[in-house]
Amino acid sequence: MTLSVYIRPLVLEDAQTSYLWRNDPQVWTFTKFKPTQRITPKMEAAWLQDNLNRPDQVRFAICLKELDTYIGNVQLLDIKHERAELHLFIGNKLYWGKGIGYQATMLILRYAFFYRKLEGLYLRVHPANIPALSIYEKAGFEITGETEGLVKMNISKNKFVALEQQLVK
Repeated sequence: MTLSVYIRPLVLEDAQTSYLWRNDPQVWTFTKFKPTQRITPKMEAAWLQDNLNRPDQVRFAICLKELDTYIGNVQLLDIKHERAELHLFIGNKLYWGKGIGYQATMLILRYAFFYRKLEGLYLRVHPANIPALSIYEKAGFEITGETEGLVKMNISKNKFVALEQQLVK
């Protein structure tokens, strides 16, 4: 069974769920974002409050359509000059390996290129995070190098549009 997802803007109430993920070291295995202390719901809400209204980023909750359940985040950060950095994670480990990361990636790419009118996205991924590398390559990202021990990948709007046209055929 393929699970279907949608994305919606993150809201402060999401901190009541996401703080749990921030305290799970397995969720952060392949990232540089590792909490140095136990995160409380209040700390998570304060962090969200500081980041939700920043003009250089947009943050979304990844939710299951069938259950209307919040299971992860996808965001565009450092938005400038028609480019942004993509971050994605599935916090609820019950949904790892279910194709959700790919669906969320495709949704955020459509948002970035067609709604925000961006021309390119980039991301950095740990080289040992094979599932993530697969997702991003399937979505059309290309490896462009390495930075700080992470694989750097890019996708242009033109490349995405061409890929979308192939998927429709």
